[in-house]
Amino acid sequence: PYISWNWKVDKIIENGDVTIKSKDDYSARIYIAFPSLFFWKSKIINYFWANKFPRNHIIPSTFTANSIMVSVESGPANTGKWITETRNLYEDYIRIFGKKPPKVAAIAIMTDTDNTGESTSAGYGPILVCSHPPGK
Repeated sequence: PYISWNWKVDKIIENGDVTIKSKDDYSARIYIAFPSLFFWKSKIINYFWANKFPRNHIIPSTFTANSIMVSVESGPANTGKWITETRNLYEDYIRIFGKKPPKVAAIAIMTDTDNTGESTSAGYGPILVCSHPPGK
């Protein structure tokens, strides 16, 4: 039930704001899709590098209630550094959606600035999906 990845952002998106559609941009995010029989009912967890929200802040996406945002890094303190993240997808899904998750349908990486028009870049290292925390 674990996912682990490395990422590095060159800078955060200063004017990004996860609570406003017109500012919905992210320096880096890992997008996990969980399928449903009906596509529009699929659930999504987005782990993202926030510009101002505290770590582990959970908030619905401004685009759909089925997509939940989880800030796993925040602010500029770690920009320019490779950071390793590990999340328990099973526990996060239960905490967020209140039931056991289906199997993961897709994992995507994204860096986008289409709403704010700012500029950034991110690097993504190995993405591991495993039954136990990496290194144990």
